[in-house]
Amino acid sequence: MLLNFLAISSNDIEKIVKPVLDVCNVLVPVLLAVVGAVGAIWCILLGVKYAKADDPQEHEKAKKGLINAIIGFVLIFVLLIMLRVGLSVFTEWWSNYAY
Repeated sequence: MLLNFLAISSNDIEKIVKPVLDVCNVLVPVLLAVVGAVGAIWCILLGVKYAKADDPQEHEKAKKGLINAIIGFVLIFVLLIMLRVGLSVFTEWWSNYAY
């Protein structure tokens, strides 16, 4: 009885996996665009703040903020690209999987 409950057919798994992959394939390009736009705007604002800083402490604080923002947005962008590549690898593996 328990084994019948745990037995999942390929059709059942496909019903679960396909919608998740479809949503991810739609969301990843949108997220890349949003992260790129927000990152560019935020870095421009921090660059202006850096350029307008008069006090050496403000100048250093703005510089650190700008460096941290650039690192953060590059990291997010790389992780989203890795997700996109991982989804394509997973999709290919899934389509070639022998049941």
